[in-house]
Amino acid sequence: MKPTKRTILWIVPILIIAIFYYFYGPKDEVTENKDIEMIKGQLLAENSNMTIGEAFNRYCSKNEWVYFETQKRQKVVEYKGECPVKEATQPVNLQFLVEDNNSYVIGVLLLNHVQQTPEERESFIQSVYEQVEAH
Repeated sequence: MKPTKRTILWIVPILIIAIFYYFYGPKDEVTENKDIEMIKGQLLAENSNMTIGEAFNRYCSKNEWVYFETQKRQKVVEYKGECPVKEATQPVNLQFLVEDNNSYVIGVLLLNHVQQTPEERESFIQSVYEQVEAH
């Protein structure tokens, strides 16, 4: 039995959609990874003995660390939690961009799902440092 043009015309788009979904669709979140452990193990500040992981575990609640790669193959470790900010507990997403030489750059900070400026991001990180060091 030979496929008709009509059959081919509805099968081809479905195959294209399936291929795009496979390559670009949502991926499972990776919560155990060497890059996550590397970020969590970095010191919070140069003059501190506390790691980033310890600081966020003490300062925030509902802590979660996730690893993913962007479409451009940038490695990202994202911290998700609920932290006290401006006298209220807010959802926080802070991204760390992992470089090839096992270093990182601090990326985007979202407070209550709103992107913050670099100055606000630095202020938040400084407040985490001060609050954790005070206790």
